[in-house]
Amino acid sequence: MQLPRYELIAEKTLMVFEFTSEGPNGNIQKLIKFSETSLKNFYNLAFGDKDIVSGEIDDTVVSNNGDSEKVLATVVASVYAFTNKYKDVLIYVTGSTKSRNRLYRMGISKYLVEIKRDFHVFGLIDGAWEKFQHGKEYSAFVAKRK
Repeated sequence: MQLPRYELIAEKTLMVFEFTSEGPNGNIQKLIKFSETSLKNFYNLAFGDKDIVSGEIDDTVVSNNGDSEKVLATVVASVYAFTNKYKDVLIYVTGSTKSRNRLYRMGISKYLVEIKRDFHVFGLIDGAWEKFQHGKEYSAFVAKRK
């Protein structure tokens, strides 16, 4: 996908990325972290504002910086970088709130044709995984690089 996005700064391992959202509410530091789970080759993607005190992700803050599409495109760029280095992994994503999950679902739906060129995408609904389909209210998402 060739969408405007922010410049990413990555740790050597490509497990942690940082970038700065720029908008009417100022410059807001963002963090993206990929964490191993107990399942082999299954990674959780965590994303949110960088807490200036702890340095950790705060995924409850609503920044409203007017750049959500650019922010999501930047997160997608981190997924590309991560899956370039770590082959055959599954990336698990879920929103910290129902509205964030809806935002992620809308972003996936909007760019599904482009996403499907490089990834298999699945949604979790009623406790079961299925290929992502428009119009379904999934509670979580998994992507795997083709």
